[in-house]
Amino acid sequence: MGLESYERKRDFEATPEPGPVARSSAGGNSFVVQKHAARRLHYDFRLELGGVLKSWAVPKGPSLDPAQKRLAVHVEDHPLDYATFEGTIPEGQYGGGTVMVWDRGRWFPEDEAATDAVAAYEAGRLKFRLEGEKLRGRWMLLRLKPKPGDRAENWLLFKERDEEARAGDDAVITERRPLSVLGGRSMEEITAGDEARSDAGSPPPASSIDLSAIEGARPTAAPPRPDLELATSVPSRPPATIGCTRSNTTATGSSVVLSPAGARFLTRGGTTGRIASPRSATHYAPASATRPSWTARWST
Repeated sequence: MGLESYERKRDFEATPEPGPVARSSAGGNSFVVQKHAARRLHYDFRLELGGVLKSWAVPKGPSLDPAQKRLAVHVEDHPLDYATFEGTIPEGQYGGGTVMVWDRGRWFPEDEAATDAVAAYEAGRLKFRLEGEKLRGRWMLLRLKPKPGDRAENWLLFKERDEEARAGDDAVITERRPLSVLGGRSMEEITAGDEARSDAGSPPPASSIDLSAIEGARPTAAPPRPDLELATSVPSRPPATIGCTRSNTTATGSSVVLSPAGARFLTRGGTTGRIASPRSATHYAPASATRPSWTARWST
């Protein structure tokens, strides 16, 4: 498709959107999902392929429920630089309204697409795995047969069944995690021009724990989101001998991730929280020093 249509629809003296420059990222497999409050609110799902972002407008946004197959309307290719565009397109310009970078990461073609992703895309049957900040696991884009009167190419976007799939309220990821991955802002804050939150996406603040007191400990950068292991079923809860006074016995794949800077609670569905008490990290620090990675981790 190329960037001709993208360029033709826009006045780059009036819009802050990036110009029509085709280029690839280092890996050539980035993806981005942008929340776009244009004439109608929708989500723009974009996969890097062939030096551009192949793009689909998804009116209802992605769902983690494999039973929810979302309409995805194929739109013009976008330049790679669009993946970091967050702001407001002026009224009267094409797509006028607020744009949020809702998710981003890498995508990996699978099955027949792993051999030739371009051929799979052109055939209208693209299977892939996402490693994003919100969307993860196996997904599929499937082109529908055209109907008389169709003005655009319609596809379906849906989650495949795997450990990242969810049902019910847990599947509504657009409501559960509504903020920008760039600066933690809401759509209203982006529209108002509020500054991005300086602590969004940053590691936890440093604590007063003395690393020199922990044998083998050394400061390193913490990963933004460790991959979490699924829980192992046990007949009874573990004894409360490691500083815990309460344990969670559900098999949801939630984890407590600990570093000298503090403790975080994570789930495979993407929920995250900070464990405020600095005693948590102090209790677990000796255990973390015996592990090859930066964390000590207990999954439930």
